[in-house]
Amino acid sequence: MRHFAEKGYQGTRVEDVAGELGIAKGSIFQHFGSKAGLFLAAYKKAVTSFQAWLDAPSEIVDEGFFSTMTYWLRRTEHLIKEDWVPYRVSLIGNYGTELKLRREINRFLVSEDPYGTLDFVEFGVGRGEVRGDLDLEMIASMIDWLVGALQDALVTEELDPGLFHRHANQPKRRRVRVEQFADLIRRAIGAETSAAPPTPES
Repeated sequence: MRHFAEKGYQGTRVEDVAGELGIAKGSIFQHFGSKAGLFLAAYKKAVTSFQAWLDAPSEIVDEGFFSTMTYWLRRTEHLIKEDWVPYRVSLIGNYGTELKLRREINRFLVSEDPYGTLDFVEFGVGRGEVRGDLDLEMIASMIDWLVGALQDALVTEELDPGLFHRHANQPKRRRVRVEQFADLIRRAIGAETSAAPPTPES
């Protein structure tokens, strides 16, 4: 994971990984089949190391679906402060690999649901906060895609300061984006009884 996180998929050499482990390069190929197989194993380990939605503190979960979502969005910075290596590997898997490997990653995400998104959606439906008239797997996929993209955008400037020039990623602006994003998701999938909590300004 560290080699891929530091050097990217293309820059990581299997012989370097093998050399650091003190084993033959062929041993890696024998076990993982290819560099892509090695990366896929690293990717799976990376994303399963993250906490699932319902692993939020119990007092947050007790507040409900949208409070839990907002809690994790507000903690996005921990991805690069506490989980830098696995987060970099997940970014590389999501954006920096060839199509064939990306298909394998997508199959894994759908079949294994490492973030527990489907359970989280069912939790929201059970509480009457999330619409029950929509396909639950579609909602789960939408949350995974949109939340992942937002989190990547929130931390990208710190990962690559030269990437965005238009606006500095100021803490106040980040908080506003999180609140607005949560409101958009609530409007899209929230049950009619799921009212938005008051904003700090109201």
